[in-house]
Order: sequence, then C-alpha cells, then structure tokens
Amino acid sequence: MSRVRLLGVCTAMAVGVTAIPAAAASASAPAHTSAKPVITLSGSTSVAPLASLLIRGYLKQYPGRVKFKLAQGGSDVGVADVAKGRVSIGMSSRDAKSSDPGGLFFNKVSKDALCVVTNPGNPIANLSQEQVKAIFSGSVRDWSDVTGSSITGTIDVVVRTAASGTQDAFQKIFLGSSSVLGAASQKASNGLVQQAVQTNKNAIGYVSFDFAGGTNAVAYKGTACDLRNAKSGAYGGTRNFWFVTRGRPATGNAIQKFISWAQNSKRAQAIVGKHWVPLV
Repeated sequence: MSRVRLLGVCTAMAVGVTAIPAAAASASAPAHTSAKPVITLSGSTSVAPLASLLIRGYLKQYPGRVKFKLAQGGSDVGVADVAKGRVSIGMSSRDAKSSDPGGLFFNKVSKDALCVVTNPGNPIANLSQEQVKAIFSGSVRDWSDVTGSSITGTIDVVVRTAASGTQDAFQKIFLGSSSVLGAASQKASNGLVQQAVQTNKNAIGYVSFDFAGGTNAVAYKGTACDLRNAKSGAYGGTRNFWFVTRGRPATGNAIQKFISWAQNSKRAQAIVGKHWVPLV
C-alpha cells in the first residue's frame, strides 16, 4: 500500500527529519554504515504527529547524535515494514495481533483518545455505545432517528481503511462484534477523515484526539472525549500508541536510546502530555 500524508519537506527539515518518498520507504534499511546512525520510521498516521514531535525534542536535546527518516501509510504498513527490515521502527496505533509476523516487540510510547466526530453544524452532545453501533453498522441511516441530532437526512459514515490501526481500535472499543457499514466512505488517514467531516454536514467519523479540531467531538457514554478525561481514565475510548521493533532493542544502540528517551524522559513526557496521555 502506498504511503500517505508524508511530512512536508519544510517541516521535516525543521525537525531534522527526512520524509521518505513512497517508493524509497520500502528500500530503506535500518542499518547504516555511516558514522551517524539513521533511524527510519513508517506506519500509523495517528502516531506520526507524536513521533515527529518526539524526534524534534530528541534532536534538540542530543543534536547530531542521529538522523531520522519518517513515512506513514497506516499501522499495518509500519508493522510489515519493520518485520521485513525495511525500517527501524514501525509506528502502530493498534495492539499486537496474533497474525503479526513473529519476533516483533511492541514498545508502548503513549495512550490516545479516539473520538467520534460530527460536523459542527450537527453538534450532537452524546452517543451511547448502542447508538454508535447502530450508526456505523448502518442499522440507523437517517439523522432524524438519532437523539440529539439537529439535522435530518442520510447519515454519511466515514471510516478508515483496513490497514489502519485506528480502524482496528475503533472496531474493538466501540463496535465489538458489529460490522462497519459496507457503503461507508473509507479514508487512508486521520487528516482525510477530519477533512471529510469538516466539509459535510451529514458526516460522522472517528479520529485521534489530535485531529478532532474543527469538528464536533461527541461525548461517549456520557463522558467528553478530551485530554483530561483520557488522562484520568474516565473516557472509555482510549488506545495505545506503539513503536514496534524487530525484537527488543539492544541496550545502547541508537534505536533503544531513542525509544527509552521517549518512554522515560521528562522532556518526552511533557511533549506527549500536550495532546496524548503520557506513560508516567
């Protein structure tokens, strides 16, 4: 699957990150012979904004220690890339699956709130789990049948593609055994779901909290989807963010140093705490 929503070149250069072109990402190996190590990352469009900020913080604290290259494409892409040795770290917004290749190690870096979102022109205040299931499965198809809706008309359901960790998390947390409506519009990134909901009054979707801006984030089971509730554990729609590696990173190598810093340093946890849930 092709990569999507690569970091812009100017942004990438500003933080010392090179955006990996789609064709080159698969050819990038994690091992390099140059004096300065290069850490390559690919995968989740949810984790990528956090990874970019962590890279910025790491390079500020340890200038010249290492170079980074970052691509996206979805959690399944990141997991597959790291399993095949194409990248150093696969970014994943879903937990490990029994179907994942063997030998992978999932390093938790944060938790994230997953928000159900509607257009600001349809500011629904709250949805129960049964309502979410009914809407996203297609058993309820008109906004006139949804309590709290300020509009009528066909509900335009927006979901993520199968390679998405966000889709996997949404299925497990919100839908359970219910299936997503087959006619739902599928988007390849959080940003595209955000844009679709922002521009369509009849739309409903779900995004990482970091992408909820410009939408109406709907409370779930009576609890607002916000950072405070995610940090306290009150909000039920949280999931883990992972840096996936081939085996546990060897102590002292560049990958292990970066991941350990991301998990444990005060500077990293301050970065995480701005839009996500820190580990400590």
